[in-house]
Amino acid sequence: MSLIFSLPVILEESKKEYETIKAAASSSEPFFPVEQVNDREGALPNMLVHGDNLAFIQYLMREKGLEGKLRLVYMDPPFYSKASYDAVIRLKSRKIPDDCAIKPTAYDDSWKTGIEDYLRMLCIRLFLARDLLDEDGCCWVHLDWHAVHYVKILMDEIFGQRNFVNEIIWNYKSGGTGKRNFSRKHDTLLFYGKTSGHYFHPLQEKSYNRGYKPYCFKGVQEYEDELGWYTLVNMKDVWQIDMVGRTSSERTGYATQKPEQLLCQIVESCTRPGDLCADFFGGSGTLAAAAQSLGRHWISCDMGGIAMACCLQRMAQKKSGFTVLQMRPDPWGDALELDVKIEQLRGADEKKVTITLRAYHGRMDRIGLKDQERETVEAFLRQDSLQLLAYWSVDFHYDGKTHRPEVSFPKAKEEIETVCERRGRDIHKISVRTVDVFGGTTLKVLDLSSWERSR
Repeated sequence: MSLIFSLPVILEESKKEYETIKAAASSSEPFFPVEQVNDREGALPNMLVHGDNLAFIQYLMREKGLEGKLRLVYMDPPFYSKASYDAVIRLKSRKIPDDCAIKPTAYDDSWKTGIEDYLRMLCIRLFLARDLLDEDGCCWVHLDWHAVHYVKILMDEIFGQRNFVNEIIWNYKSGGTGKRNFSRKHDTLLFYGKTSGHYFHPLQEKSYNRGYKPYCFKGVQEYEDELGWYTLVNMKDVWQIDMVGRTSSERTGYATQKPEQLLCQIVESCTRPGDLCADFFGGSGTLAAAAQSLGRHWISCDMGGIAMACCLQRMAQKKSGFTVLQMRPDPWGDALELDVKIEQLRGADEKKVTITLRAYHGRMDRIGLKDQERETVEAFLRQDSLQLLAYWSVDFHYDGKTHRPEVSFPKAKEEIETVCERRGRDIHKISVRTVDVFGGTTLKVLDLSSWERSR
Protein backbone atom coordinates (compact mmCIF):
# COMPACT_ATOMS: atom_id res chain seq x y z
CA MET A 1 0.00 0.00 0.00
CA SER A 2 1.25 3.51 -0.82
CA LEU A 3 2.29 5.51 2.23
CA ILE A 4 -0.21 8.26 1.43
CA PHE A 5 -3.04 5.76 2.02
CA SER A 6 -1.45 4.68 5.31
CA LEU A 7 -1.53 8.16 6.81
CA PRO A 8 -5.18 7.98 7.98
CA VAL A 9 -4.41 4.66 9.69
CA ILE A 10 -1.30 6.10 11.35
CA LEU A 11 -3.29 9.09 12.52
CA GLU A 12 -6.12 6.98 13.92
CA GLU A 13 -3.81 4.53 15.72
CA SER A 14 -1.81 7.39 17.19
CA LYS A 15 -4.95 9.15 18.36
CA LYS A 16 -6.14 5.99 20.13
CA GLU A 17 -2.80 5.62 21.94
CA TYR A 18 -2.89 9.30 22.85
CA GLU A 19 -6.39 8.91 24.31
CA THR A 20 -5.28 5.84 26.27
CA ILE A 21 -2.38 7.82 27.71
CA LYS A 22 -4.65 10.73 28.62
CA ALA A 23 -7.13 8.41 30.33
CA ALA A 24 -4.49 6.75 32.51
CA ALA A 25 -4.63 7.64 36.20
CA SER A 26 -0.90 8.13 36.71
CA SER A 27 2.36 8.67 34.83
CA SER A 28 3.93 5.62 33.24
CA GLU A 29 7.40 6.28 34.72
CA PRO A 30 8.75 8.30 37.66
CA PHE A 31 11.36 11.01 37.27
CA PHE A 32 13.80 11.77 40.07
CA PRO A 33 15.22 15.27 40.71
CA VAL A 34 18.87 14.37 41.19
CA GLU A 35 20.48 17.83 41.13
CA GLN A 36 19.53 21.50 41.39
CA VAL A 37 22.22 23.43 39.55
CA ASN A 38 22.61 27.11 40.58
CA ASP A 39 19.14 26.89 42.12
CA ARG A 40 19.34 25.46 45.65
CA GLU A 41 15.74 26.41 46.46
CA GLY A 42 14.32 24.88 43.29
CA ALA A 43 12.55 28.14 42.49
CA LEU A 44 13.17 28.08 38.73
CA PRO A 45 11.07 25.99 36.31
CA ASN A 46 14.06 25.17 34.07
CA MET A 47 14.54 21.41 33.70
CA LEU A 48 17.20 19.24 32.07
CA VAL A 49 15.86 15.72 31.70
CA HIS A 50 17.54 12.42 30.86
CA GLY A 51 14.85 9.98 29.83
CA ASP A 52 12.11 8.96 27.42
CA ASN A 53 10.24 12.02 26.19
CA LEU A 54 6.87 10.27 25.96
CA ALA A 55 7.02 9.30 29.63
CA PHE A 56 8.30 12.75 30.54
CA ILE A 57 5.46 14.58 28.78
CA GLN A 58 3.04 12.51 30.85
CA TYR A 59 5.02 13.42 33.97
CA LEU A 60 4.76 17.12 33.10
CA MET A 61 1.00 16.85 32.76
CA ARG A 62 0.20 14.71 35.80
CA GLU A 63 2.94 15.45 38.31
CA LYS A 64 3.90 19.04 37.42
CA GLY A 65 0.50 20.32 36.28
CA LEU A 66 1.90 21.91 33.12
CA GLU A 67 -0.92 21.05 30.74
CA GLY A 68 -1.83 24.27 28.93
CA LYS A 69 1.14 26.14 30.43
CA LEU A 70 3.85 26.09 27.73
CA ARG A 71 4.24 28.94 25.26
CA LEU A 72 6.51 27.13 22.81
CA VAL A 73 7.25 23.53 21.92
CA TYR A 74 10.15 23.05 19.52
CA MET A 75 10.80 19.55 18.21
CA ASP A 76 13.97 18.60 16.35
CA PRO A 77 13.41 14.84 16.06
CA PRO A 78 15.44 12.37 14.00
CA PHE A 79 14.81 13.10 10.31
CA TYR A 80 14.25 9.50 9.15
CA SER A 81 17.58 9.77 7.38
CA LYS A 82 18.35 6.02 7.75
CA ALA A 83 21.75 6.85 9.28
CA SER A 84 23.54 7.01 12.64
CA TYR A 85 25.18 10.16 13.96
CA ASP A 86 28.34 10.52 15.98
CA ALA A 87 29.41 13.04 18.57
CA VAL A 88 32.99 14.29 18.57
CA ILE A 89 34.52 14.21 22.06
CA ARG A 90 37.98 15.71 22.35
CA LEU A 91 40.23 14.44 25.12
CA LYS A 92 43.35 16.28 26.14
CA SER A 93 45.89 15.50 28.85
CA ARG A 94 49.37 16.60 29.87
CA LYS A 95 50.07 12.95 30.70
CA ILE A 96 49.18 11.66 27.23
CA PRO A 97 51.24 13.21 24.43
CA ASP A 98 48.68 13.32 21.62
CA ASP A 99 45.30 15.06 21.71
CA CYS A 100 42.52 12.58 20.93
CA ALA A 101 39.10 12.80 19.35
CA ILE A 102 36.69 9.90 19.75
CA LYS A 103 33.38 9.55 17.94
CA PRO A 104 30.79 7.55 19.89
CA THR A 105 27.29 7.20 18.45
CA ALA A 106 25.09 10.08 19.65
CA TYR A 107 21.84 8.65 18.25
CA ASP A 108 20.55 6.20 15.68
CA ASP A 109 18.10 7.31 12.97
CA SER A 110 17.97 4.07 10.99
CA TRP A 111 14.31 3.12 11.72
CA LYS A 112 14.53 -0.47 10.56
CA THR A 113 10.81 -0.93 11.27
CA GLY A 114 9.91 1.58 8.57
CA ILE A 115 8.54 5.07 8.13
CA GLU A 116 5.10 4.13 9.45
CA ASP A 117 6.52 3.52 12.92
CA TYR A 118 8.54 6.74 12.67
CA LEU A 119 5.45 8.78 11.85
CA ARG A 120 3.43 7.04 14.56
CA MET A 121 6.11 7.89 17.13
CA LEU A 122 6.04 11.54 16.15
CA CYS A 123 2.27 11.75 15.83
CA ILE A 124 1.60 10.60 19.42
CA ARG A 125 4.02 13.18 20.77
CA LEU A 126 2.45 15.94 18.68
CA PHE A 127 -1.00 15.18 20.11
CA LEU A 128 0.43 15.48 23.64
CA ALA A 129 2.53 18.55 22.82
CA ARG A 130 -0.60 20.33 21.65
CA ASP A 131 -2.16 19.74 25.08
CA LEU A 132 0.87 21.21 26.84
CA LEU A 133 0.53 24.50 24.96
CA ASP A 134 -1.21 27.60 26.24
CA GLU A 135 -4.04 28.86 24.03
CA ASP A 136 -1.69 31.41 22.44
CA GLY A 137 1.23 28.97 22.27
CA CYS A 138 2.81 27.44 19.20
CA CYS A 139 4.63 24.33 18.01
CA TRP A 140 7.61 24.14 15.67
CA VAL A 141 8.80 20.88 14.09
CA HIS A 142 12.23 20.84 12.46
CA LEU A 143 12.73 18.29 9.65
CA ASP A 144 14.15 17.92 6.15
CA TRP A 145 13.15 16.40 2.82
CA HIS A 146 13.00 12.82 4.12
CA ALA A 147 9.68 13.11 5.95
CA VAL A 148 8.54 16.72 6.30
CA HIS A 149 5.79 16.45 3.67
CA TYR A 150 4.12 13.52 5.45
CA VAL A 151 4.45 15.25 8.82
CA LYS A 152 2.81 18.38 7.38
CA ILE A 153 -0.28 16.34 6.52
CA LEU A 154 -0.42 14.85 10.03
CA MET A 155 0.05 18.24 11.70
CA ASP A 156 -2.78 19.70 9.60
CA GLU A 157 -5.04 17.09 11.21
CA ILE A 158 -3.65 17.44 14.76
CA PHE A 159 -3.47 21.26 14.95
CA GLY A 160 -5.94 22.12 12.18
CA GLN A 161 -5.15 23.50 8.73
CA ARG A 162 -6.32 26.94 9.80
CA ASN A 163 -3.64 27.03 12.51
CA PHE A 164 -0.76 26.48 10.10
CA VAL A 165 1.35 29.65 10.20
CA ASN A 166 4.56 29.20 8.20
CA GLU A 167 6.91 26.85 6.45
CA ILE A 168 10.35 28.25 7.31
CA ILE A 169 13.28 27.33 5.09
CA TRP A 170 16.62 27.33 6.88
CA ASN A 171 19.26 27.68 4.17
CA TYR A 172 22.94 26.96 4.92
CA LYS A 173 26.21 26.50 3.05
CA SER A 174 27.52 23.35 4.71
CA GLY A 175 26.80 19.78 3.70
CA GLY A 176 27.62 17.47 0.84
CA THR A 177 27.03 17.71 -2.89
CA GLY A 178 25.64 15.15 -5.30
CA LYS A 179 26.44 14.23 -8.89
CA ARG A 180 22.84 13.32 -9.74
CA ASN A 181 20.94 15.98 -7.78
CA PHE A 182 21.13 19.62 -6.75
CA SER A 183 22.98 20.12 -3.47
CA ARG A 184 20.62 19.78 -0.51
CA LYS A 185 21.28 22.90 1.53
CA HIS A 186 18.17 23.52 3.60
CA ASP A 187 15.98 22.20 6.39
CA THR A 188 12.24 22.83 6.72
CA LEU A 189 10.53 24.03 9.91
CA LEU A 190 6.76 23.73 10.26
CA PHE A 191 5.20 26.43 12.45
CA TYR A 192 1.68 25.93 13.89
CA GLY A 193 -0.31 27.85 16.46
CA LYS A 194 -2.44 25.97 18.95
CA THR A 195 -5.22 28.39 17.99
CA SER A 196 -5.57 31.19 15.47
CA GLY A 197 -4.80 33.57 18.35
CA HIS A 198 -1.20 32.41 18.78
CA TYR A 199 1.29 34.99 20.01
CA PHE A 200 3.68 36.33 17.37
CA HIS A 201 6.16 39.19 17.45
CA PRO A 202 7.48 39.90 13.93
CA LEU A 203 11.23 40.28 13.67
CA GLN A 204 13.01 42.52 11.19
CA GLU A 205 15.87 41.99 8.79
CA LYS A 206 17.93 44.04 6.37
CA SER A 207 16.69 44.54 2.81
CA TYR A 208 19.41 46.05 0.64
CA ASN A 209 18.51 48.69 -1.91
CA ARG A 210 19.14 48.05 -5.58
CA GLY A 211 22.75 48.89 -6.29
CA TYR A 212 23.22 49.41 -2.56
CA LYS A 213 22.42 53.09 -3.10
CA PRO A 214 20.03 55.30 -1.10
CA TYR A 215 16.44 55.63 -2.38
CA CYS A 216 15.68 58.85 -0.53
CA PHE A 217 11.96 58.03 -0.43
CA LYS A 218 9.95 60.35 1.76
CA GLY A 219 9.10 58.80 5.13
CA VAL A 220 11.31 55.72 4.61
CA GLN A 221 14.12 55.26 7.12
CA GLU A 222 17.33 54.04 5.47
CA TYR A 223 20.55 52.75 6.98
CA GLU A 224 24.08 52.15 5.74
CA ASP A 225 26.63 49.44 6.55
CA GLU A 226 29.84 48.21 4.91
CA LEU A 227 27.87 46.75 1.95
CA GLY A 228 25.70 49.78 1.28
CA TRP A 229 22.23 51.20 1.96
CA TYR A 230 19.29 49.18 3.23
CA THR A 231 15.89 49.37 4.93
CA LEU A 232 14.44 47.19 7.67
CA VAL A 233 11.54 44.93 6.69
CA ASN A 234 9.63 42.17 8.43
CA MET A 235 11.59 38.92 8.31
CA LYS A 236 10.79 36.58 5.43
CA ASP A 237 10.30 32.81 5.55
CA VAL A 238 13.73 31.87 4.13
CA TRP A 239 16.48 32.19 6.74
CA GLN A 240 20.14 32.24 5.71
CA ILE A 241 22.06 31.12 8.81
CA ASP A 242 25.38 29.32 8.83
CA MET A 243 25.67 25.94 10.52
CA VAL A 244 27.81 25.75 13.65
CA GLY A 245 31.36 25.78 12.30
CA ARG A 246 34.28 23.73 13.56
CA THR A 247 35.88 26.77 15.18
CA SER A 248 32.68 28.34 16.50
CA SER A 249 32.66 29.23 20.20
CA GLU A 250 29.25 27.59 20.60
CA ARG A 251 30.32 24.27 19.06
CA THR A 252 29.82 21.34 21.46
CA GLY A 253 30.82 18.44 19.22
CA TYR A 254 27.31 16.98 19.35
CA ALA A 255 25.99 15.57 16.08
CA THR A 256 23.48 17.74 14.19
CA GLN A 257 23.89 20.69 16.59
CA LYS A 258 21.73 23.66 15.54
CA PRO A 259 22.99 27.27 15.68
CA GLU A 260 21.77 29.48 18.51
CA GLN A 261 20.78 32.22 16.05
CA LEU A 262 18.20 29.89 14.49
CA LEU A 263 16.60 29.10 17.84
CA CYS A 264 16.84 32.70 19.04
CA GLN A 265 14.75 33.83 16.07
CA ILE A 266 12.10 31.25 16.92
CA VAL A 267 12.06 32.01 20.64
CA GLU A 268 12.10 35.79 20.24
CA SER A 269 9.25 35.79 17.71
CA CYS A 270 6.92 33.38 19.53
CA THR A 271 7.44 34.03 23.26
CA ARG A 272 7.66 36.82 25.80
CA PRO A 273 10.29 37.15 28.56
CA GLY A 274 9.52 34.69 31.35
CA ASP A 275 7.60 32.27 29.10
CA LEU A 276 8.26 28.53 29.29
CA CYS A 277 9.70 26.76 26.21
CA ALA A 278 10.30 23.02 25.73
CA ASP A 279 12.38 20.82 23.47
CA PHE A 280 11.65 17.09 23.79
CA PHE A 281 14.48 16.07 21.45
CA GLY A 282 16.96 18.29 23.27
CA GLY A 283 20.27 17.14 21.80
CA SER A 284 23.07 19.54 22.73
CA GLY A 285 20.62 22.00 24.32
CA THR A 286 20.44 24.81 21.76
CA LEU A 287 16.82 25.63 22.61
CA ALA A 288 17.79 25.86 26.29
CA ALA A 289 20.77 28.09 25.46
CA ALA A 290 18.67 30.41 23.28
CA ALA A 291 15.87 30.64 25.84
CA GLN A 292 18.36 31.37 28.63
CA SER A 293 20.02 34.18 26.65
CA LEU A 294 16.62 35.79 25.95
CA GLY A 295 15.26 35.60 29.49
CA ARG A 296 12.83 32.72 28.90
CA HIS A 297 12.45 29.54 30.96
CA TRP A 298 13.20 26.19 29.37
CA ILE A 299 12.78 22.42 29.47
CA SER A 300 15.17 20.15 27.55
CA CYS A 301 14.68 16.38 27.41
CA ASP A 302 16.72 13.72 25.65
CA MET A 303 17.20 10.00 26.18
CA GLY A 304 20.85 10.02 25.10
CA GLY A 305 23.59 10.07 27.71
CA ILE A 306 25.95 12.09 25.51
CA ALA A 307 23.22 14.67 24.87
CA MET A 308 22.59 14.90 28.61
CA ALA A 309 26.27 15.46 29.42
CA CYS A 310 26.64 17.96 26.59
CA CYS A 311 23.64 20.08 27.63
CA LEU A 312 24.54 19.95 31.33
CA GLN A 313 28.07 21.16 30.61
CA ARG A 314 26.78 23.86 28.27
CA MET A 315 24.11 25.28 30.59
CA ALA A 316 26.35 25.11 33.67
CA GLN A 317 28.94 27.16 31.78
CA LYS A 318 26.19 29.75 31.18
CA LYS A 319 25.48 29.84 34.96
CA SER A 320 21.88 28.88 34.30
CA GLY A 321 19.76 27.65 37.20
CA PHE A 322 17.91 24.38 36.59
CA THR A 323 16.87 21.00 37.97
CA VAL A 324 18.27 17.77 36.55
CA LEU A 325 15.79 14.89 36.39
CA GLN A 326 16.40 11.23 35.55
CA MET A 327 14.33 8.07 35.33
CA ARG A 328 16.43 6.49 38.09
CA PRO A 329 18.54 7.91 40.93
CA ASP A 330 22.29 8.31 40.58
CA PRO A 331 24.24 5.17 41.43
CA TRP A 332 26.25 5.24 44.64
CA GLY A 333 29.59 3.51 44.58
CA ASP A 334 33.31 3.73 44.27
CA ALA A 335 33.54 5.11 40.73
CA LEU A 336 34.97 8.35 42.11
CA GLU A 337 38.20 8.44 44.09
CA LEU A 338 38.89 11.62 46.08
CA ASP A 339 40.70 13.09 49.08
CA VAL A 340 39.16 15.30 51.77
CA LYS A 341 41.15 17.68 53.96
CA ILE A 342 39.44 19.29 56.97
CA GLU A 343 40.99 22.24 58.81
CA GLN A 344 39.53 23.91 61.89
CA LEU A 345 40.16 27.63 61.46
CA ARG A 346 41.72 29.45 64.40
CA GLY A 347 39.62 32.07 66.17
CA ALA A 348 36.50 31.14 64.23
CA ASP A 349 33.74 28.61 64.55
CA GLU A 350 34.42 27.53 60.99
CA LYS A 351 36.24 24.81 59.15
CA LYS A 352 37.82 24.72 55.73
CA VAL A 353 37.06 21.66 53.66
CA THR A 354 39.18 20.88 50.61
CA ILE A 355 38.06 18.19 48.18
CA THR A 356 40.54 16.92 45.61
CA LEU A 357 39.52 14.52 42.86
CA ARG A 358 42.05 11.72 42.34
CA ALA A 359 40.59 9.27 39.83
CA TYR A 360 37.43 8.22 38.03
CA HIS A 361 36.61 4.55 37.51
CA GLY A 362 33.39 4.78 35.51
CA ARG A 363 32.12 1.88 33.43
CA MET A 364 32.82 2.29 29.73
CA ASP A 365 31.91 -1.18 28.49
CA ARG A 366 28.42 -0.14 27.34
CA ILE A 367 29.61 2.77 25.21
CA GLY A 368 29.50 2.20 21.46
CA LEU A 369 33.12 2.74 20.43
CA LYS A 370 35.42 1.40 17.74
CA ASP A 371 38.31 -0.74 18.95
CA GLN A 372 40.92 2.00 18.57
CA GLU A 373 38.70 4.52 20.36
CA ARG A 374 38.08 2.07 23.19
CA GLU A 375 41.84 1.69 23.56
CA THR A 376 42.10 5.49 23.80
CA VAL A 377 39.45 5.63 26.54
CA GLU A 378 41.15 2.82 28.44
CA ALA A 379 44.45 4.73 28.22
CA PHE A 380 42.79 7.77 29.77
CA LEU A 381 41.25 5.61 32.49
CA ARG A 382 44.72 4.36 33.37
CA GLN A 383 46.70 7.60 33.07
CA ASP A 384 44.39 10.62 33.49
CA SER A 385 40.87 9.42 34.14
CA LEU A 386 39.54 12.78 35.37
CA GLN A 387 39.69 14.09 31.80
CA LEU A 388 36.74 11.78 31.08
CA LEU A 389 34.53 13.95 33.30
CA ALA A 390 32.30 16.57 31.68
CA TYR A 391 31.08 18.05 34.97
CA TRP A 392 31.19 17.69 38.73
CA SER A 393 29.65 19.55 41.65
CA VAL A 394 29.67 19.64 45.44
CA ASP A 395 26.83 20.05 47.94
CA PHE A 396 28.32 20.93 51.34
CA HIS A 397 24.96 20.57 53.12
CA TYR A 398 23.52 17.39 51.58
CA ASP A 399 20.06 16.58 52.95
CA GLY A 400 20.11 12.93 51.89
CA LYS A 401 17.55 13.49 49.13
CA THR A 402 18.53 15.93 46.38
CA HIS A 403 22.02 17.11 45.47
CA ARG A 404 21.96 20.94 45.70
CA PRO A 405 25.51 22.06 44.96
CA GLU A 406 26.98 25.35 46.13
CA VAL A 407 29.68 25.01 43.49
CA SER A 408 29.95 23.25 40.14
CA PHE A 409 32.75 22.65 37.65
CA PRO A 410 31.78 22.15 34.00
CA LYS A 411 34.63 21.19 31.73
CA ALA A 412 35.87 24.24 29.83
CA LYS A 413 38.37 24.40 26.96
CA GLU A 414 39.02 20.66 27.35
CA GLU A 415 40.21 21.16 30.94
CA ILE A 416 38.45 20.42 34.22
CA GLU A 417 39.14 21.76 37.70
CA THR A 418 40.00 19.05 40.24
CA VAL A 419 40.10 20.92 43.58
CA CYS A 420 37.26 22.52 45.53
CA GLU A 421 37.56 24.49 48.79
CA ARG A 422 34.82 25.70 51.12
CA ARG A 423 34.76 27.54 54.43
CA GLY A 424 31.73 27.44 56.65
CA ARG A 425 29.87 26.27 59.73
CA ASP A 426 27.68 23.22 60.12
CA ILE A 427 29.34 21.26 57.34
CA HIS A 428 28.54 17.69 58.27
CA LYS A 429 27.47 15.76 55.19
CA ILE A 430 28.78 16.42 51.68
CA SER A 431 27.72 14.98 48.34
CA VAL A 432 29.89 15.01 45.22
CA ARG A 433 28.20 14.32 41.89
CA THR A 434 29.98 13.62 38.62
CA VAL A 435 28.86 13.25 35.01
CA ASP A 436 31.26 11.80 32.46
CA VAL A 437 31.45 12.73 28.78
CA PHE A 438 29.22 9.77 27.86
CA GLY A 439 26.50 10.71 30.37
CA GLY A 440 27.43 8.24 33.12
CA THR A 441 26.69 9.61 36.59
CA THR A 442 27.79 8.85 40.12
CA LEU A 443 27.07 10.28 43.56
CA LYS A 444 29.51 10.02 46.45
CA VAL A 445 28.34 10.99 49.94
CA LEU A 446 30.81 11.92 52.68
CA ASP A 447 29.90 12.02 56.38
CA LEU A 448 32.56 14.36 57.76
CA SER A 449 32.25 13.13 61.35
CA SER A 450 32.95 9.57 60.21
CA TRP A 451 35.67 10.82 57.85
CA GLU A 452 37.44 12.70 60.65
CA ARG A 453 37.28 9.71 62.99
CA SER A 454 38.69 7.43 60.28
CA ARG A 455 41.59 9.83 59.78
